[in-house]
Amino acid sequence: MKQLAQSVLRWGSYPLVFGGSALAIVYTLYAGMPYWPIVPAISLAGVLAVAFLERFRPFRAAWLVDHGDTHTDIAHTVVNLAVIQLTAVWIARLGDFVPSEWRLFPVQWPLWTQLLLVAAVFDLGLYAVHRVSHAVPWLWRLHAPHHSAERLYWLNGERRHPLHAALMAAPGLTVLFAMGTPSELVAAWLAILVVHLTFQHSNLDYSLGPMRHVIGVAETHRWHHKRDFEDAQVNFGEFFMIWDRAMGTYFDSRDQLGDEAVGLREKDYPRDYWGQLLHPLKRAATADVISPK
Repeated sequence: MKQLAQSVLRWGSYPLVFGGSALAIVYTLYAGMPYWPIVPAISLAGVLAVAFLERFRPFRAAWLVDHGDTHTDIAHTVVNLAVIQLTAVWIARLGDFVPSEWRLFPVQWPLWTQLLLVAAVFDLGLYAVHRVSHAVPWLWRLHAPHHSAERLYWLNGERRHPLHAALMAAPGLTVLFAMGTPSELVAAWLAILVVHLTFQHSNLDYSLGPMRHVIGVAETHRWHHKRDFEDAQVNFGEFFMIWDRAMGTYFDSRDQLGDEAVGLREKDYPRDYWGQLLHPLKRAATADVISPK
């Protein structure tokens, strides 16, 4: 019975929790239900389910223990989820103001295919800025707080400097708004993506089998967080892995990361929220984190 439960957790967690959350959110679109509070509640339930499940089947038992990072990750999560809600409720409405005769977004398509288009456009923008952030020093400084995590678990998916989060989202959102994308589609995808990113950074030992080559789940994304910067230039995709496969940045291995294999080389990188917020803005001349080389 225990073995069966472990198998269900390994193979069923993502399809059941992420798939269930996504389907529920898509249903709200078809039913014309209001975004608030229904969609955020569905997304939050998915996030908390991941937090609950990783206690029963952790990828690394050592990562279940507080590394002095919980309060920092809570602060990052609260701030960035608030920004996401602001984007979903208010900023996403920019696309609604585009005159109908100028709109390029295919509203005549089936609703689910419209949502896939939103996902693809937004995700390509995320991939592009993410990859550039590993090559341009000032962008890397803003991105480094995300890589400073010395364990991967459900709460640090949103460990991101808010300026870098905005820069990553800007290209995709700009294109979608310019196309006249309905705000409810953008808002729905952002809510779905929050659940996925929780899975992507979770300490849950789950698998998607061959689908890990298509969707950026924890199995492949953990390699992107390796402490050795040279080895971490892989698997930049936030949701789809097709960009990595097309651009030659995809990596997969049967090996598994050790307890201390993730984080930054810089030993004295700030651990507190305000330190991580201000550190990237300083023009330090030393430390590995300053220059992505």
